Amino acid sequence: MTPEPIVQSLLDTDLYKFTMLQAFLHQFPGATGLYQFKCRGGAQRSLASFRDRVGEQIDHLCTLRFQPGELAYLRGLRFVKPDTVDFLDLFQFRRRFIEVRTHGDDLEIVAEGPLMHVMLFEIFVLAIVSEVSFSQFDREGAYAEGRRRMQAKLARVREFGKEPARANPYLFFDFGTRRRASREWHEEVVRTFRAEVPEWFRGTSNVDLARRHDLVPIGTMAHEYLQAHQAFGYRLRDFQRMAFENWVHEYRGDLGVALTDVINMDAFLADFDLYFAKLFDGLRHDSGDPVEWGERMLAHYAKLRIDARTKQLTFSDSLDFEKTFRLHRHFADRAKVGFGIGTNLTNDLGVPALNIVMKLVRCNGQPVAKISDAPGKTLGEDETFMRYLRQVFNVPCPTPP
Repeated sequence: MTPEPIVQSLLDTDLYKFTMLQAFLHQFPGATGLYQFKCRGGAQRSLASFRDRVGEQIDHLCTLRFQPGELAYLRGLRFVKPDTVDFLDLFQFRRRFIEVRTHGDDLEIVAEGPLMHVMLFEIFVLAIVSEVSFSQFDREGAYAEGRRRMQAKLARVREFGKEPARANPYLFFDFGTRRRASREWHEEVVRTFRAEVPEWFRGTSNVDLARRHDLVPIGTMAHEYLQAHQAFGYRLRDFQRMAFENWVHEYRGDLGVALTDVINMDAFLADFDLYFAKLFDGLRHDSGDPVEWGERMLAHYAKLRIDARTKQLTFSDSLDFEKTFRLHRHFADRAKVGFGIGTNLTNDLGVPALNIVMKLVRCNGQPVAKISDAPGKTLGEDETFMRYLRQVFNVPCPTPP
């Protein structure tokens, strides 16, 4: 029997895939890219056993096209330009650009080809692998436990909402597409939080769910956008500044949240000068200690004589609700704050959730890398390039354990 398709709409992905695609379409349409899948942990059994099922789901993914109503929705977002929608109207995944194979117990997935094409595989592939993995468990039993946990979270949100008001409200968003238990569960979670706590739950990164549930689609840029600029012909020391410059040129005031951890915080602050600090509405945290990060950003704004109360601090690194409450208490009187919750929102059902990623490792035939403030999130396949990148940005090599 043919399994039910996991992905049923090409909008069932994160908004920042479309916003980054638009920037590449207008500025680097001929770029090429190579993405690699990696499981950081959480599997109860060998992911290699999922190869055929994942391959079948990717086969189906490659039959999908954007539908007229979906294109109309994208066309209605003020920051999406008409030629981007025209490109997506013609778009269809090509199976030849992605390979699913095994190496021992490991599942290997590699997407290589035109950047405009292969960059869109990432979220779909991760959602497929995550749901195939989840299917090994008792689905109904897991859903029952997930609903129990979801009700506990709703109760905690309501309880937290009774605390004394701070200068800025508590707001959180769904960032859980890539590691969700299933498409069905993801929708139930979003529908429930939308209905039960709409004053605090304000959006989702998933474009399809935002469209169908009248939510704000959330997202700007990811690491791959900045990493790709390492291979676009700029002096390596300037790649981060040029990535921000090109973003400003593309969106001219829209989508003004910058990502800070492609090299490390020191490198980011050196590049994020008065010009960018005024142009960008805020920043997104995705690695390292969140309190330390926020304090450093507030100090940086103060140094530049910018009122941080006008800026947005968005936290998105391995959040659960209790972390968001603590961070809100700490920062909400000094800046606008928001919280993008991923796995804890869409895959908290009492069964192991995979910690999986699919990252850009080469662009235009050259290695690209990320040097994170969290060592486990550092990514790069070419050690020579990694050493060079560390040297250029004066980032010390990690001390061996």
